[in-house]
Order: sequence, then structure tokens, then C-alpha cells
Amino acid sequence: MDFGLVLQTDPPASRVVALMKRAERNGFTHGWTFDSAVLWQEPFVIFSQILANTTKLTVGPMVTNPSTRTWEVTASTFATLNDMFGNRTVCGIGRGDSALRVAGRKPDTLARVSEAMKVIRALGRGEEADLGGTAVRFPWIRPGAELPVWMAAYGPRALRTTGEEADGFILQLADLYLTEYMVKAVKDAAVAAGRDPGEVRICVAAPAYVTADDSPEALAHAREQCRWFGGMVGNHVADLVAKYGADGSVVPRELTDYIRARESYDYAHHGRSGNPGTRFVPDEIVDRFCVIGPAERHVEKVNALRELGVDQFAVYDMHDAQEAVIDAYGTVVIPAVNG
Repeated sequence: MDFGLVLQTDPPASRVVALMKRAERNGFTHGWTFDSAVLWQEPFVIFSQILANTTKLTVGPMVTNPSTRTWEVTASTFATLNDMFGNRTVCGIGRGDSALRVAGRKPDTLARVSEAMKVIRALGRGEEADLGGTAVRFPWIRPGAELPVWMAAYGPRALRTTGEEADGFILQLADLYLTEYMVKAVKDAAVAAGRDPGEVRICVAAPAYVTADDSPEALAHAREQCRWFGGMVGNHVADLVAKYGADGSVVPRELTDYIRARESYDYAHHGRSGNPGTRFVPDEIVDRFCVIGPAERHVEKVNALRELGVDQFAVYDMHDAQEAVIDAYGTVVIPAVNG
């Protein structure tokens, strides 16, 4: 099973690079970052430094979107990194929740995400793509170039698009019931589209916090460090409830019920522990959506995710124990899961 590390690109960039180097030394295979230009530093500049300072780590955004950059610019950036460092990038893409909202724009439609995936992947592989009536190809790409495109999704239409078109599925929560439900939806869509469902890589991403024991005090601290995640997921869930309702007929109530007490969300605290806009998130959701507790509990849950068809577990590492979690995964969790 692969393991990824997910970070925000807060300054200084040197710390992001250092944590990614530490992750590779501890057996992580992927390095992911947020991509919201207003909130954080430019990830693709930092990806270049991460790739230059590691040997095998694959890097990518979790996630980019079709509107922050034009599609040919996104594809060219990935292709340039791959030309410099080998095929060591992956394009995680979604509708642009934080990136577009904080810039005063609405998230993209699924139709636009679909078209962007096709163009970015084709151009990144050196193939011809249609940019609204103009056919283009990068003449400098060498044979053998690859650019997998993985799509982030929660709702039924997004899950179907992922299964039909994407090379991978990014699910940003580690709830076992919802993982099984959504992985099945993606795989079923792949089969219906005539694809081999085994070709769609499955990545579950969620905060992980390793405690010294399972005492109430240790678990309470871990929950407070990870409660922000339920608020972040809640933004996507609120969109789904607005579109499909909350009666469970289209979107599982296991995903929607908890946001009833949600009032508002301030992106100034997006993805950060102590986010005051996430007090509505109950302990039960933190426990379901995240992975907290002693190392053996992490091994148990990651193994359960693997049994559900998950190929990669990506650790959101935004809390007060970044190095400790990376090291605990390297010394205990990754060897136990892959040993």
C-alpha cells in the first residue's frame, strides 16, 4: 500500500520541503499539497524543490482546479516537472472549493472538470488536445511522458465522472462505511463505461494523529487537533445537501447529518487546527473521518481501508505533531501494513 503526506504550502517553503524529505525517508511514496493561491504559496514552485531534494517521491496538488490556471499552463507545468525529474507527478483535480471561493468565484461545474481532465492529461503526455477550437501539442515532450489525473469527489455525479474518466479517485475522509460506498460507486461507474475498475487508483486522505496511549486526555487532544477536517469536508457536504437534499435518498445520511449545526465557514482558518468555525463537528465525526489513537489503531484502520480497495492512504499532517506522526508511520504503521 502507498502512503502519502499532505501539507499546506505555508511559508517558509523550506519547511514543506524538509517535511517531504522526512516523509520519503520514512517510506512515504507521495507528497501532496493544498492548492489555493490566495491562501498559500504557489505549490508548483515548491514541487520543483521537493523533487530536487528527493529521489522517488511522487508529488501533486490535493487538489488543483480548472480555473486558477489555464489548462495548457497546468499541463505544461506538470510536463516540465516530469521532464526535469522523471514521471514523478500526479494531477489531483476537483471543482475548486477554497481556491475559487476565496477569490470571489464559484466552484467549477463537473462538465468543466471533465473537459479539463481530458486536455491536461493529453497535453501532459505529449498528445494533441483541443483548446476550444484550436488543436495544440507540446513539441518538446519526449516519448514515454505520463501524467495521471486523479479526481476528488463526494457526490453521485462526481463519483460517476471519476469512475468514467479519471485515473484515480481521491476521497477526503477515512470513514469505513462511506469509503466502501463511494469506492463501489466509482468502480461501478468504471465498469459501466467499459473500463477495467482495477485501473482506477483509490486514495483516501485524512488527518492522522498518533497518541502515546488511548487515555481520554490523549484522545481529546488528538480530536481537537483534527476537528478542522470535519469543517473542511462540511463545505462539500453543504453543497451536496443544497443540491440533493438530506433525506438519504441520494447522498448517505452518514455523510450529511452532522452538518445540521453548521452555521458558516471562514476560509482564513481553512485546514488549520483550532478553526473556530468547526465547533459544530462532533467527536464521533472526528473519530470516523480521521485516524487517531495509538499506532496500533492506525494499523488496524489502514488495513481495513486496504481491504475496501484503497491503494493509498494520504496523511493530512496539519497539527502540532507533524514530525512525530511522520516518524511513527515510518517506524510502526507503514512496516506493519506492508510487512
